[in-house]
Amino acid sequence: MAKAKARSLFLCTECGGTTAKWEGRCPHCGAWNTLQESREPTASAAHRFAPLAASAPVRRLADIEAREHTRNPTGIEEFDRVLGGGLVAGAVVLIGGDPGIGKSTLLLQALASLSAQRPVLYVTGEESAEQVALRAQRLGVSGDSVDLLAEIQLEQITHALLERKPEVAVIDSIQTLYSGELTAAPGSVSQVRECAAQLTRVAKQTGITLILIGHVTKDGALAGPRVLEHIVDTVLYFEGDTHSSFRLVRAIKNRFGAVNELGVFAMTDRGLKGVSNPSALFLAGHARQVSGSCVMATQEGTRPLLVEVQALVDTAHVPNPRRLSVGLESSRLAMLLAVLHRHAGVATFDQDVFVNAVGGVRIIEPAADLAVALAILSSMRDQALPEGLLAFGEIGLAGEIRPAPRGQERLREAAKLGFTQAVVPRANLPRQAIEGLEIRAVDRIEDVLSVLR
Repeated sequence: MAKAKARSLFLCTECGGTTAKWEGRCPHCGAWNTLQESREPTASAAHRFAPLAASAPVRRLADIEAREHTRNPTGIEEFDRVLGGGLVAGAVVLIGGDPGIGKSTLLLQALASLSAQRPVLYVTGEESAEQVALRAQRLGVSGDSVDLLAEIQLEQITHALLERKPEVAVIDSIQTLYSGELTAAPGSVSQVRECAAQLTRVAKQTGITLILIGHVTKDGALAGPRVLEHIVDTVLYFEGDTHSSFRLVRAIKNRFGAVNELGVFAMTDRGLKGVSNPSALFLAGHARQVSGSCVMATQEGTRPLLVEVQALVDTAHVPNPRRLSVGLESSRLAMLLAVLHRHAGVATFDQDVFVNAVGGVRIIEPAADLAVALAILSSMRDQALPEGLLAFGEIGLAGEIRPAPRGQERLREAAKLGFTQAVVPRANLPRQAIEGLEIRAVDRIEDVLSVLR
C-alpha cells in the first residue's frame, strides 16, 4: 500500500478550524494571527476516527435510564472537591498550569493513593523514569503499585493502555506526544489535537480514567488548539504564584460536577497538602485596624470563602492617574470609580487607585463590588472600617446595590469565623437572625457612605 502523501494545512489555535492557505485572520472564528501550518496525510484521514462513528438508534428521552456516575475518591480531599467528588470511569481530565507549580507532584500523589485499590499507570514524556522515581522518593510516596512508562509515541502508549488496562492513567504531558500518522513535530497544533482525540477514544471505549497534563501559554491559557478543551470532560487550572507556598486548583469545565470549584493546597517538602480552612489564608492578620481594608464573602463553587480586599488611594503625580487591580477585574474597578463619583460625589480623577485581593486569589464575581467600594472609601478618608465587619454585593451603574447568590451561606461562614457585622444588599437580608452577626441592609451606594461615619 502506497504511503499517504502529506498536504499543508493551516490550523487555528483558537477554534481548531483549518484552511488551505495562511491568512492573517481565521475565517472560522475571526481571531487574528492564530493560523499555524501543519502537514498531515490525506489518504487515511477519513478512517482514523471510524470507531467514533458507531451508529445508535433514535430513542425517546423519557425511556433512557438516568444513572449517577460512580465516584472514585483520590484520597486527596481538596482534589476530590474540585473534581466534583472524585474521578469518573471513562472521564478525561485536562489540568494545566505554569511550569513548576505542582501539576506532576499532585498527580503522582493521587496515583500513589489510588494504587492501593486499583491499577494505575503514569506515562511520562518530559522526564525520565529515574527523575520520576526521585520525585516519589522526595515526596515519601510509595511506588510499589504504580506502573511507570517513559514514552512519547501515541501508538505505543495506546498499546500499553489496552494491554495493561489500568483504571486511572496520567499523561505527562499531552504536548510531548506525537503520532506516527502525522509528520508534524510534537507540540504542534495537529499533533496535540490528534493525540488528544485518540486518547479520548481509548478512554471512552475502555472506561479508563485519563488525566492529561497540559502546558500553558504566556497569557495563562492552555497551549494548543481550543478544541482540546472541548474534547475533554473536565478542565482544571493551577493558580497562584510559584514563589508562594499556596496553590489554588480551579475547575473551569466539569461535565460531572460544578464549575468554579476551588481547591486550596499548601506546598510542603512532602508535596501538596490540602488546606482545611482556606479563609484563613486570604485574611491578612493586622495587629490593629487599618484603613483601606475590607473583608468580603465570595462563593467559589459550593464553598463560601472570606477574602480581604485592600485598596490604596494616593495623590497622582502624573497627568493620567493609575488604576491597578490585582486579583480583581480592572474594568470593574474603573466602573466602580465612575459610579462613586456620579452617585456618591466621591471624586478620584486626581488620585492613583490600587486594589489587591490578599493571598493571590482571583475574584471574578461582581459581588466583590461593595467590599471594593468600602475599601476605597476607607483609604481615601484614612479611616478604618469597624472591627469584625464584612460586606458583599454588586453595584449597578445606576448606583443600586444588587443581591449576590447564596447570601445566607456567606453570612453563616462569616459568623462561624467570628465576624460580628455585615453590610449586604437588602435582598440578601436573611429571614431569621444569625446569632452573633448584626446585619445592615443597603439599597444604594449613597447608603454605604454612612458605614464610615
